[in-house]
Amino acid sequence: MSPLPPNPPKQLRPDLALIASWIPDGARVLDLGCADGALMAHLQTSKACHGYGVEIADEGVLGCVRRGVNVIQQNIEAGLGMFGAGLFDVVVLSMAIQATQKTEYVLREMSAVGREGIVSFPNFGHWYHAWSILRGRMPVSREMPYEWYDTPNVHLSTPHDFELFLAKLGLRVTARIFLADGKPVRILPALRSTQAIYRFTRV
Repeated sequence: MSPLPPNPPKQLRPDLALIASWIPDGARVLDLGCADGALMAHLQTSKACHGYGVEIADEGVLGCVRRGVNVIQQNIEAGLGMFGAGLFDVVVLSMAIQATQKTEYVLREMSAVGREGIVSFPNFGHWYHAWSILRGRMPVSREMPYEWYDTPNVHLSTPHDFELFLAKLGLRVTARIFLADGKPVRILPALRSTQAIYRFTRV
């Protein structure tokens, strides 16, 4: 389990603060599905990092521009061919992998353009989700706040599933942290955490 950052930035969500703590000063960073660019803006001002955000939504792109973040408006599933192999030190995909259709392709593209990847996702193995299904209902939670008929989430995962997936792609886990209500979960994390964050490299 990785150590927590000493003073997580208050302006960031807890999961983004933890991700930021893994990124070294001055790193070249690509933030996929970057929303309003909050993570990248923090890395630029606090860690002298530089790089790009990639976002498809107009409001997210506008938020990036307002924060002074270099942003490319594109669907990440269209590929990252505009970037050279190994161009970035770190590629981040935060709370978006579950909404991808071509999930394997996205991870392969991440590992091609970055030396290291960081992915976070909602943990579908949380006990509440299993309880909801036993009661005959699809789960709705803070991390997955959609009904079954309007959800953008198409590929839900448990931590164990994700680790098997990384191994299949030839990617090695170097760190992992599990969160519930923004706080680390160390006891039975696969059942008690609502978010999983993984750091990985090519084998």
